[in-house]
Parts: sequence; structure tokens; C-alpha cells
Amino acid sequence: RENWPIVFYNRTCQCQGNFMGYNCGDCKFGFTGPNCTVRRTLIRKEIYRMTATEKDKFIAYLNLAKRSLSSEYVIATGTYEQMNNGSNPMFADINVYDLFVWLHYYASRDAFLEGDLVWRDIDFAHEAPAFLPWHRFFLLHWEHEIQRLTGDENFTIPFWDWRDAQQCDICTDE
Repeated sequence: RENWPIVFYNRTCQCQGNFMGYNCGDCKFGFTGPNCTVRRTLIRKEIYRMTATEKDKFIAYLNLAKRSLSSEYVIATGTYEQMNNGSNPMFADINVYDLFVWLHYYASRDAFLEGDLVWRDIDFAHEAPAFLPWHRFFLLHWEHEIQRLTGDENFTIPFWDWRDAQQCDICTDE
């Protein structure tokens, strides 16, 4: 995104088959099993079709994510230049919930180009053709992290069908 330094990316692997993740230890979305060969389909539920128990579990999982440090990820707290060209890494722990807040923010902010150029004219996550695929991947990744955190491999994020809504009927204290 920022022409991030190759010094960090050269340490990552290229996953084979249906494996993914920074260490190729996870199955790609839609696969499970010891060799990631078993096809798996999860179906998201419309939020108004969820039972009270399902809604309570969803809220409990989000609250757990807010209280749990990510065991897999940290965030950069400085630019490559501030990190002295990568020789002084600046990273911080982050909870699972805020990791996804940060990822969403980071995808939406100004794009840093070569040299000192900054492109402020477009939000790539929201004002470009990548809107749908980017958010699809974002939600799959978020679900995966909640599944990992809770041990609930059937967890899915509910959706809100807003097509016939006259107002934000989901915007309640509940």
C-alpha cells in the first residue's frame, strides 16, 4: 500500500495448495481439514432472523475480541523512515477487534506514492472498483479471526438487508 519496505515482506512465504496466512498454517477461506482439502460452506444469517441467543453470542464474541490481544498480528506505529529504514522496527500489540478497525482505516486513508507524493483523491476501499472484493475479503478475514479466538468454527458475521429500509432500523440500543 505504501510501497512498504521489501525488508519485511522478504520474510514471508508463498503458500501452496489451499493454505494461506502469514505462515501458511491456515486453510484458505472455504476449506478445512488437516490438508485443507475439505470444502466448507458457511451461510451468513440476516440479523433480524437471528434468535436472541444467537444475537447474544455475537455480541459476546465482539466483546471478547475487544478484550483479547491478537496472538497473530501487531500494527506498525511508525513509517519506514521513522523505523530508520527498517533497522528499528516500531510495532505494537493490538486487540482483535481494533485490528480490524485499524485495517479498515488503513485501507481508507491517503495513499503514499513514490518519494513524497501523497494521493488524497480516492479512498481505495470505498470509492473504487475494489469496494466489493475488498470488503468481502475483510469480512472473511474478520470471521476467521473471531473463529480462531472463540474456537467456534461455525461463526459468521450477520448481515443487514437494508434494501427496503426507510431509515436505519438497525440503529437501536439493541
